[in-house]
Amino acid sequence: MAESTKRQNNAGGKAPVATPNVGQLVSLDTAMSGAIGGKVRLQTTIPAHPTLEGTLYTICPLSHLVALSTSPPKTTHHLLSLSSITALTILSPSPSVPALPPYLSTTALQARAAAALQRAHEKASRVNRNVSKEAQEIFEAISRMLPTRWDGKDIVVMDQVVVKGPGYRSEDCRAGKEAGSALARVKKVLENERKKLAQREPKGPKPVIPAVPAIPAFSGGPRKGG
Repeated sequence: MAESTKRQNNAGGKAPVATPNVGQLVSLDTAMSGAIGGKVRLQTTIPAHPTLEGTLYTICPLSHLVALSTSPPKTTHHLLSLSSITALTILSPSPSVPALPPYLSTTALQARAAAALQRAHEKASRVNRNVSKEAQEIFEAISRMLPTRWDGKDIVVMDQVVVKGPGYRSEDCRAGKEAGSALARVKKVLENERKKLAQREPKGPKPVIPAVPAIPAFSGGPRKGG
């Protein structure tokens, strides 16, 4: 059932209006504020628009202006002064309050936090601050294809092959007899990565910086012979 509120003349611009479902008098702007987002019908003193029906967009309590969106045949936005409205009929209420978010399990949140912390520790453990930049690049290249971890300055691959530092060459690889295929695979990956590193190195001789000529010392005494 439509809720109808009618404005009575009031010098203060906030005429009381009746709200049947509440049983008390409230101001028109208060009634309209509760209807924002809903569909309303307005009776106005505007000759061109004595009746307007549409969605109540907003109401400004400072300027006492009301924004209404009407349609069809086309969407039109109207801006009216609150004093020009003589009656308000709420055709459909404003959208309901959004539902509360679902229950969050603290156990699940703690598990997610623990997993994130574990990933952070794993990421930090992959960076070895005691080796050269080249050694770190070799480690990252192998780890993109095979499980890899640091053991001091040595690289351990698949827990079967050890790439000894500081050389990190194919001849520096060590493995047991039962890990022959893993050893061959790691050597191949290592050789390919070293070729890539060599290609990235700048070619040509390094520029020679000329030496600065020495400046003769000045004794500070008077010169002889004039």
